Amino acid sequence: MLFQELNLSKPLLRALQDLKFESPTPIQEKAFPIIMSGRDAVGIAQTGTGKTFAYLLPVLRQLAYSEIRQPRVLILLPTRELVLQVVNEIKRLTPYQSVRVGGIYGGANINTQKQLIYDGLDILVSTPGRIMDMVLSRTLQLQHVQKVVIDEVDELMNLGFRPQLIQVLEVLPVKKQCLLFSATLNEEAEALINTYFREPVYIEVTARGSAISDIKQEAYAVPNFYSKVNLLEWLLLHDKALKQVLVFIKNKKLADTIFKELDPTFPGKIGVIHSNKTQPQRTMSLQQFEEGTLRVLVATDIIARGLDFAEVSHVINFDTPLHPEEYIHRIGRTGRAGKSGNALLFFTPTEQKNKQHIEDFLKKRIPVLELPEEVELTEALIAEEKPVKRDKNLAKMKKIETPTGAFHEKKAKNKKVQLGGKRRQEKIKRKREMISKLRKR
Repeated sequence: MLFQELNLSKPLLRALQDLKFESPTPIQEKAFPIIMSGRDAVGIAQTGTGKTFAYLLPVLRQLAYSEIRQPRVLILLPTRELVLQVVNEIKRLTPYQSVRVGGIYGGANINTQKQLIYDGLDILVSTPGRIMDMVLSRTLQLQHVQKVVIDEVDELMNLGFRPQLIQVLEVLPVKKQCLLFSATLNEEAEALINTYFREPVYIEVTARGSAISDIKQEAYAVPNFYSKVNLLEWLLLHDKALKQVLVFIKNKKLADTIFKELDPTFPGKIGVIHSNKTQPQRTMSLQQFEEGTLRVLVATDIIARGLDFAEVSHVINFDTPLHPEEYIHRIGRTGRAGKSGNALLFFTPTEQKNKQHIEDFLKKRIPVLELPEEVELTEALIAEEKPVKRDKNLAKMKKIETPTGAFHEKKAKNKKVQLGGKRRQEKIKRKREMISKLRKR
């Protein structure tokens, strides 16, 4: 099937021709008529299969010219990087039509973003938190919204956006079209759909949560963190197939540690991105990685969702994710748009269970490769790998007995009552004698 066979406008077809896109992907082909019909829809497809265009093409096809300054289409995303990417995708699709689009997110100048909304928008792309900031400041009005798109809903939940997402859905007009697209759905997402969607059509191209079949998956059993660093360094030095590598790690501190260990060997070729980096730093790292200036980009899961890199040769899971869905999203950064990809998993003995959960989820085994003999296996450990030391003196300490009741008898010496000095006692005695005489009368 070709894009010309869909009910697309001429401006959209011209834009697709400029981008050299000829045929829709399965999710794009199936989603287009359903979204065009006005029904609520939930699109579930493997990462890298074109879900963004699957909702953008019908939304843009139905978007008519209007002078209303408040947005008529709202697209909600979990991260700033995804906001910027979707805004860019909309601009790529609309060079031949008049569409006002803007993106807003936290961590940027809110006054500049307020001005963007005030100038007028047809499509607003945002994170849920910043939407509510604008609504509460009365800069943004949502009564004109006709379509709302929730992208990567499970990651929105994982990042703590659930309260803001619900607040946004509560203040939107009752009459609207709700669309949701993701590679995986969790229980919270299902509950959200059941509450706010009206008889949605499920558009499933593959089984929920399945990984892309074109990605070659392999693993290495490594004893600890610094041995993993040595393995990664050896692979980068000896395997020329690792041309553009995404390395995922679970937290910011460890991401910085990997960068510091590898940068002396590969100066100017290693980048790092996480939430402590400023937005310009994050944007620059992504741009340099996309252009090929950086060979390796070390990242937390901040970019595991939705971001589209055309030529990622390998994704390396430096740690083994606790949740299999995270593994799927990570490896989905390679093997995109029908291309083959490669994924490596580094796991320690304590991460063996996580690997087993991933394999059970995928219903396939990830083959374990032999470690190259040249890789140094160090005994150096990071803080979380070191055994917990318990104070031996605590066991020798005398156990403190606490009273079992609320009352205990005072000692005799504590029962004495302070009666004052001799003069005071005589005064009290005379007073009592006087009172006694008065009573006798």
